[in-house]
Amino acid sequence: MEWYEVGLGLLGLLMLLIGIGLPIPFALAAASLPFLWQIQTFETSLVSSQLKLWGVWIDYILLAVPLFVFLGELIGKSNIGPNLYQFLHQGFRLRGSAAYGSIGACAGFGAVCGSSMVGSLTIGGVALPEMLRLGYGKKLSSGVLAAGGTLSVLLPPSLILLFYGIVTDQSIGDLFIAGVIPGLILVTMFCIVVMIWGILRPDDIPAQEHAVRMGLFQIAATVGPIALIGLVITVAIYAGIATPTEAAAVAALLTVILAFGVGGLRWDGFRDAALSTMRTMGYLGLLLSAGTLFGFVLTYYRVPYEFTQFFLAFDLSPYVVLTIVLLFYILLGMFLEPVSMTFITLPTIFPLMAAAGFDLIWFGVVYTITMEIAVLTPPVGLNLYVIQGISRGQVTIGEVITGCLPFIAALVVLIFVLILIPETALWLPEQMK
Repeated sequence: MEWYEVGLGLLGLLMLLIGIGLPIPFALAAASLPFLWQIQTFETSLVSSQLKLWGVWIDYILLAVPLFVFLGELIGKSNIGPNLYQFLHQGFRLRGSAAYGSIGACAGFGAVCGSSMVGSLTIGGVALPEMLRLGYGKKLSSGVLAAGGTLSVLLPPSLILLFYGIVTDQSIGDLFIAGVIPGLILVTMFCIVVMIWGILRPDDIPAQEHAVRMGLFQIAATVGPIALIGLVITVAIYAGIATPTEAAAVAALLTVILAFGVGGLRWDGFRDAALSTMRTMGYLGLLLSAGTLFGFVLTYYRVPYEFTQFFLAFDLSPYVVLTIVLLFYILLGMFLEPVSMTFITLPTIFPLMAAAGFDLIWFGVVYTITMEIAVLTPPVGLNLYVIQGISRGQVTIGEVITGCLPFIAALVVLIFVLILIPETALWLPEQMK
């Protein structure tokens, strides 16, 4: 079979299976099998499929994924994450402190947890009722929390950057450090959005907020755990002391100790965190396994290579290629969640970006930002439904979507900044070397 027949056949069959309601991991595997049977007998394909799937489950690098997920769940089930929001809200006396505190808390949470949805759920569960009680506008309250959750997938450690590094065979440490400066810029831009919002729609931000200040012990118990966990992850990886997997293991153990010691975690919360991690990894594990099988079929038929050569034959400008790819991901992000997109499309797209002359570490950051946009765009924007769900009917999905629009614009501006000044992402990894 020709490569384009395989590529179009895989894509068409995959969309058909997803369209009839088959879960994405099973759709990926089912779409791959007919083409696998073209190159192997049925019996041989069963054995090779089992080997491919098992190879994913015992991959040492991938062990970092459940560890980071578990770490985030522990913080979410303890008081560490909610207390961080309370500290940032109550510790600074300025108009809009709850909105700025939400952004800061999401950024702090992102420094220890790589999941956008967990970030929105943890901080939003505390911040949204508080902001609505204080008199913040529904659109601003929901928008800032849905968008704030995306900071977790840009600031290290990031699950999306971790998956990107696995698929593209890039240094995970370099990818993590490359996200730091863009992540800090994005935090600043989100704060600017809130400030401008307050100027244009002053009724959405109360003039005064009545909140009790925290004591020194409470502040130490709030800021200390987040700072310590983030420091352990950062120093261990970037100083070469440990691999990302080892750093994740040490950080997870430290989080257990801190969550029980100062975070008010109880055994019920620990059990819930473990069960939530297993549920998440049950889905992610199947998705990773099916994605590996899908990628094997693509690679065997040389679809990524031939697609790259076909695209380059048009002699398009590298930035035209980049624009097409980004528009493709933004459109696709309206219908698929980021992890699925990573394993379905990235094996074909990243060779094209490398051939166009783009640094794959830099593209990893740009790619992650497009994934942030994906979780904020309907009809399948995960963060939109998380925030709408925790509002308990106080906020409509339309208000969440409208509230996210200025923050989506900030994400688009950040992409332009990275295109105009690539050193924004590349400078820090170069300095670390």
